[in-house]
Amino acid sequence: MAPRANWKGFLRLSLVTCPIALFPATSESDKISFNQINKKTGHRIKYLKVDADTDEEVESDDIIKGFKVDTDQYLEVTKDELENIALESTRTIEIDEFVPRSEIDDLYLVRPYYIVPDGKVGHDAYAVIRETIRSLDKVALGRVVLTNREHIIALEARDKGLVGMLLRYPYEVRNAAEYFDDIQGVKITKDMLELAKHIVEQKSGHFEPEKFEDHYEQALQELLDQKRKGLPIATARRPAPSNVFNLMDALKQSIRSGDKTKPTTKPAKAKKATAKPRRKAS
Repeated sequence: MAPRANWKGFLRLSLVTCPIALFPATSESDKISFNQINKKTGHRIKYLKVDADTDEEVESDDIIKGFKVDTDQYLEVTKDELENIALESTRTIEIDEFVPRSEIDDLYLVRPYYIVPDGKVGHDAYAVIRETIRSLDKVALGRVVLTNREHIIALEARDKGLVGMLLRYPYEVRNAAEYFDDIQGVKITKDMLELAKHIVEQKSGHFEPEKFEDHYEQALQELLDQKRKGLPIATARRPAPSNVFNLMDALKQSIRSGDKTKPTTKPAKAKKATAKPRRKAS
């Protein structure tokens, strides 16, 4: 089944407009998930919306939004009132400006979306906007309303399409100084730094996401398979890591451990053009 679009509307660059649809570029639906069940009966737990004072269940039609202004005091806001303040970005992503991608701090990145033409019309306009963004080697900033809130979205060309990355507002990003100011200033010796660099060289490689393995997901699947078969579940006991160690000794031991994992290869013949380059240890 084809995925459903999270949003449909229009993408506009000045007077150039095309209908588009937004699809989440990532998904966690394939991950193992659990339901809460009653330990005594094995039945699934059901959550009800109840009045905090009367404990009576409340129908969905009788529930509205409220903003807390004091203890047990709320400003009630209706659906119609919220719709009255609907912004133009509810239906249109208006490109406001173009900025270098390198200037966007990763802390502002939220979630990626694939942006595609919606329907058979508008592909020409879509292509013009896409290639304009690509040719400038920049990202286009616009605004979009998702789940009733306006977000900043950064658009960049990717293959035949566009990717839109939701961005956080400045008030959503915490000040790093509040967390880093208390970190002690430690002087690192040259020997320690050289040893650490050697460890990095041993572990250097290229970004290959297909090599990533979700070990916890694999362990969950094995656990469920064992329970289906009625096999006993062994309890793993893992020793807690010690926080007391000599840093220099730990660096040297790390290098020795890395050397043991290097593949054994025969030395290449000197100055021979056909000799294959050595593979770096990962």
